[in-house]
Amino acid sequence: MSIVYIGMGANLNNPAQTLYQALQVICHLPSSCIGKVSSFYLSKPMGPQDQPDYVNAVIELHSDLTPEVLLESLQMIEDQFGRQRTRRWGERTLDLDILWFEGEQRQSPTLTLPHPGLREREFVVMPLLEIAPALVFEDGVALSDIAAQLPQRQLSVLISSHNISQLGQIDEG
Repeated sequence: MSIVYIGMGANLNNPAQTLYQALQVICHLPSSCIGKVSSFYLSKPMGPQDQPDYVNAVIELHSDLTPEVLLESLQMIEDQFGRQRTRRWGERTLDLDILWFEGEQRQSPTLTLPHPGLREREFVVMPLLEIAPALVFEDGVALSDIAAQLPQRQLSVLISSHNISQLGQIDEG
């Protein structure tokens, strides 16, 4: 099984509950199981500022799915949660991005690995650092070095990883 890190984000309706419910669905992907789940972080929108703050997290997934099949599965989950792509970096009911896929580097019209924005986005780097502190990218750059150089904005822990179970028991079946 490959290790995959998936970024999660939402800022409409009840975003923390949405991320939790998305975890429930991801638990049931074929040939896959969730390893670690970061804390849920509250962050300001990256794009237009006339939208609610985001709740973000990163999960570690162990999967035998190919990157393309996993991407398709994640997009189907986004659709299941009512995702509409109305404006770039706009509000979302659910956003699921493959950030890093073990052993994979690629750039295609539908998928770039690692995710092109991974190293610049505090709302991705800090949750990823929480669950994968020893991660080193294929070019030899350590995630911890990237995190140390990122400007610290207004990212805060909304729900610690130890308390995510307050939203209900994650079924890791």
